[in-house]
Amino acid sequence: MDAECSRLLPALCAVLADPRQLVADDTCLEKLLDWFKTVTEAEPSLQLLQDHPCLMELLSHVLKPQDVSPRVLSFALRLVGVFAAQEDCFQYLQQGELLLGLFGETGALSWAAWSIPSVRSGWIQGLCSLAHHPSALHFLADSGAVDTIFSLQGDPSLFVASAASQLLVHILALSMQGGAPGSPVPEAVAWPVCAQKIMNHVEESLHSKATPQVTQALNVLTTTFGRCHNPWTGVLWERLSPPVARLFERDPIPATHSLMDLLLSVARSPVLNFAACGLWEMLAQTLSRLSPTQAGPLALGTLKLQHCPQELRTQAFRVLLQPLACILKATTQAPGPPGLLDGTAGSLLTVDALLSSKSACVGLLCQTLAHLEELQMLPQCPSPWPQVPLLQAAVTILRLSDGSADPSSSAGGRLCGALGGCVRVQRAALDFLGTLSLGTSPLELVLEVFAVLLKTLESPESSPMVLKKAFQATLRWLQSPHKTPSGSDLSPDALLFLGGQADFREALHSSEVPTLARQLLQDPESYVRASAVGAAGQLSSQGLQATPANQQGLLMDLMHILSTDSEGFPRRAVLRVFTEWLRDGHADVVRDTEWFVATVLQAVSRDLDWEVRVQGLELAQVFLIQAMGQPRLHCPYTVGLPGATSSRPHLEFLQTLCRLPLFEFAFCALLDCDRPVAQKACDLLLFLRDKTVSCSNPQEAGDSPNSASVEAALQRWREGEQAQPLGDLEPEAMLAILRSLDLEGLQGRLAKSSDHVEKSPQSLLQDMLATVGVLEENEADCY
Repeated sequence: MDAECSRLLPALCAVLADPRQLVADDTCLEKLLDWFKTVTEAEPSLQLLQDHPCLMELLSHVLKPQDVSPRVLSFALRLVGVFAAQEDCFQYLQQGELLLGLFGETGALSWAAWSIPSVRSGWIQGLCSLAHHPSALHFLADSGAVDTIFSLQGDPSLFVASAASQLLVHILALSMQGGAPGSPVPEAVAWPVCAQKIMNHVEESLHSKATPQVTQALNVLTTTFGRCHNPWTGVLWERLSPPVARLFERDPIPATHSLMDLLLSVARSPVLNFAACGLWEMLAQTLSRLSPTQAGPLALGTLKLQHCPQELRTQAFRVLLQPLACILKATTQAPGPPGLLDGTAGSLLTVDALLSSKSACVGLLCQTLAHLEELQMLPQCPSPWPQVPLLQAAVTILRLSDGSADPSSSAGGRLCGALGGCVRVQRAALDFLGTLSLGTSPLELVLEVFAVLLKTLESPESSPMVLKKAFQATLRWLQSPHKTPSGSDLSPDALLFLGGQADFREALHSSEVPTLARQLLQDPESYVRASAVGAAGQLSSQGLQATPANQQGLLMDLMHILSTDSEGFPRRAVLRVFTEWLRDGHADVVRDTEWFVATVLQAVSRDLDWEVRVQGLELAQVFLIQAMGQPRLHCPYTVGLPGATSSRPHLEFLQTLCRLPLFEFAFCALLDCDRPVAQKACDLLLFLRDKTVSCSNPQEAGDSPNSASVEAALQRWREGEQAQPLGDLEPEAMLAILRSLDLEGLQGRLAKSSDHVEKSPQSLLQDMLATVGVLEENEADCY
């Protein structure tokens, strides 16, 4: 600790100990605690306390909690833990019975402030900090602190309850440290006192008839197996797996979600012998006992496991597919389609669960579709993947929800009633349908996909969010190459698929869908406009706007959105679309690139949304990269690139930059009060400088007629007159400005946090003292 902090510390400790003083907010106390952690990493805690008696005075004063504010009490409890993490300091504090008074069974529980969650949280965090050595374990075993932690597992504050469970796992792991590498793991009866106490408490809680206590025990075990990968966890599971297994014999099964989390956590452990401990059998039993809604997350988690018996994987996949098999059976007169895994389509349990209520039906289907969508993208995706029945199910669900299905059974009619007009189901089905575009599908089924997508897009009943999902799924299917078993893209099936894609493009082109996308640009909801911007932009990129006039009209619509003061989401979406159009050589952009870039940057330069300004700089950089680095891209200004014999290879392009507001926009952004904008501008100008470094003779540029005026303008900007424009510039003057700026130095400064200049401990202590008037005004350094 430096001398200035040592000088200020006694006054600060006196302020913290005085309940009449309104101490700085929690943020300052957090920063103060972080500073003490840093100090104790650099010097012994015991030496720190001995050199600064004011710290011990503050901590001793906390033993009278009625004389301390709850905020300071919580801070002091955590500070004691930081000091006591070093064993010699722990023993020093224990001599004065400070630790027993703060963390013992007869201490904290008797405080009036104990009723405040932040105090209980500070108590837990303090114990967690000091529990790092054998002396702490003895203290925890003898002081009654572990019993208090047990009671805090059921705390009404979820944050406190979770912290208590985490602390038990920390103490258990600490207790089991210290064995020689390779030595046999002792039996549970020979475990250290704290470990036995925790294990016995967990076992007792598993036998409890109260679901909250069972949940607490399961959560402790889940965290233990997830965090501790040591051989002793095998002994723990051997001891506690029987009471866990007996939970399945109860009706209903208690704490279902916590129980599933535990089984998956154990299954991911790298040190357990799963076959010997009966875990696979327990997972199989659980999958068969739970309802489809409950079993879905467990089935997905089982399929994600790296080492899982094939029989169990098959069972888990069947569980996951049950709801969709039910949908297909209820909506067709023919037997269930082959390939959806035998045994799933006839499950009466699934039919009853699916049709028990509208909310149950909707919830189960959305969960199933989301799980299958996630599973298809994973390396552990089952093979073979039942692409055809899954695609049939997704199309059927969309038809049920839009009312176009013709069910052949009473169950199908009930499904129509449950799913009709349900936006939540439509969105989930469209997401899954888009993912299925990655698989191989027969042409007739692909045509059904195109038909249901077109109907969804054209339907006046489709909500904006459904339209957004339908646009996304449509584009994925339009961009999807047809896959055949041989991998050939020229097979008859592939040619038919491409023909189907062409027909669908033509249907979209002649439909009202592009017009609808443009109409949604005027929607009063900003998130709808943002979604419509993306959809309309992608349709245009695919060449699906009906006429050139419609294309030009869309460009004008997007320019109009960019120039309003509305919410920022639509304008950010417009900039993303424009950037992609520029990058991909969109026809409307190539037609007059200079006008396009100038118009966009002029609108962006006035925008109050910093994300819009960052995206504008991204567009400017794409323009520069294309024009200066890739001459074959669609840009009319890619002239005289490096390698040419001209002494001024970039002159024409530099003159274009001077006509555009690009340089002035970037220079203005360099001084932006939002750091991400300034960082992006700095990167852009560095790129421009590096690419143009050989374009002009430095001495010649320095002697140009505009150099004096340029320096004057720069000086005005540096002094705060940033509103003053730089005016018309010649290429030499622009290059002179780029050379005059210390862009590397600015880049380094921008990389630091905004308060790096005043982030010192002295500044923090001064600010805290200034808030209570201890310092004179000129001593405070309030940042």
